[in-house]
Amino acid sequence: MLGTTQGFLRAIGEARLITPLRSAGGHRRYSRYQLRIAARARELVDHGTPIEAACRIVILEDQLEEAQRINAEYRRTADSPDPSASA
Repeated sequence: MLGTTQGFLRAIGEARLITPLRSAGGHRRYSRYQLRIAARARELVDHGTPIEAACRIVILEDQLEEAQRINAEYRRTADSPDPSASA
């Protein structure tokens, strides 16, 4: 699906970027989210970034995206009128 090797997937697993589930037969199973993360790491590595650095970058990008999502939610909550305040 990603056009990558099993070795690459193992390497990003060893770097703790993704942790696949295992089937009953011992095969690695990746979620869509994990595949998206792996694709981003592959993109960085293809552009010359060492795999350890690529994994760290992907982790930081993911954390930033989550922080921005939480911040937007807080802003929506703060901007919405408080129904109990109009009493």
